[in-house]
Amino acid sequence: MRIGYVLLSPTFGMHQYTADLANRLAQVGHDVHVITTSGAPRDRYIPSVTIHTPVSVTNTGFSLESLRLSGLRAAREAILGLDLDLVHFSGPHAWNLLMLRKLKARGIPIMHTLHDLDPHPGSGYGALLHLWNRQVVRAADHILVHGQTYHQRLLRMGVAPEKVTSTPLLHLFIGGSWLGAYHDLTAAVEYQPWALFFGRLKEYKGIEYLITACAMMSRDNGGQGRIVIAGLGDLSKLWAGSLPERVEVHNYLINDEEAMDLFSRCGVLVLPYVDATQSALIAAAYYFRKPVVVTRTGALPEYVEEDVTGYVVEPDHPAGLARCLQRILNDPEKLEQMGTAGRAWYEARRAEEEEILMQVYAELATGQRAASRKRMPVTKLEADHDIQ
Repeated sequence: MRIGYVLLSPTFGMHQYTADLANRLAQVGHDVHVITTSGAPRDRYIPSVTIHTPVSVTNTGFSLESLRLSGLRAAREAILGLDLDLVHFSGPHAWNLLMLRKLKARGIPIMHTLHDLDPHPGSGYGALLHLWNRQVVRAADHILVHGQTYHQRLLRMGVAPEKVTSTPLLHLFIGGSWLGAYHDLTAAVEYQPWALFFGRLKEYKGIEYLITACAMMSRDNGGQGRIVIAGLGDLSKLWAGSLPERVEVHNYLINDEEAMDLFSRCGVLVLPYVDATQSALIAAAYYFRKPVVVTRTGALPEYVEEDVTGYVVEPDHPAGLARCLQRILNDPEKLEQMGTAGRAWYEARRAEEEEILMQVYAELATGQRAASRKRMPVTKLEADHDIQ
């Protein structure tokens, strides 16, 4: 199958996601192309994935940059010139919608991943995101989301069940150059008595409540418990004053080597988010045989088997988070037991995801082109097909 992934944004996390899909399909023999921006992190992709960079963009396009229509035309023509069996838009960009309509008129099957149905607090583009999502759902042949809660929400909006697929978000944070090496590193994991927060420091991720929880843990004289916060961001905007004694901060962009070291040594991964859609970090923790503690927000609870692979606590509740972390970090045998269960969860979901995606891809590639010969003009179709 000749598959094209379109990601015009340079956002690093979106490339991690896209590379995971593209690399896996290329490894099993598919002809995989990625149409992206010149600023894309090429080291995330293995050599058998063909990278095309018809444009140079600096963001997701919801800015004045999107008015540069020459870039839109260049991206569109690059896609059309590849004679693809299927196009998967793996991340957001303002130009996606215009390209979707053009490709659809040419009879090219289209899947689009929607990562966020709602904006994160403070993003400033809430109404725009909702409008954009609705238009994408209309134009794409198939929508991929990463949580049953969002799958059900799209169905309630009136989207046909056969048009939506949900799979967990399972990509790792490791680049293409590490694909042959990281497997060996997971055999030597430790369960040290500290919890890891990993990722960019954003307000919606609940850093304030995690630090407060750590301060509460420190008052327990008999217990162990330390927090390592690793990621880029302005911590001063999230926490004023000195940090509790047991908080360690790595406040910079974490490279692959250090990330693997942190995941290999921590006792548990903690996601204290006050708002979330989903997170691939849960899968990364499970891959490294580490349990997780997450908050009850978005699809995060769907990724956790309570008391088996981790725990779900209430958001914005540092006392409850402190009690949970204190209890689990004092029990290294339980940590290892849950970490083993998490790895089994990851392996099972990984196999299911590949089977589901390949089935959807095949159905789109074989069925949609034939259907396009009988399809009404795009403008008429869009007028007749609406979402409530």
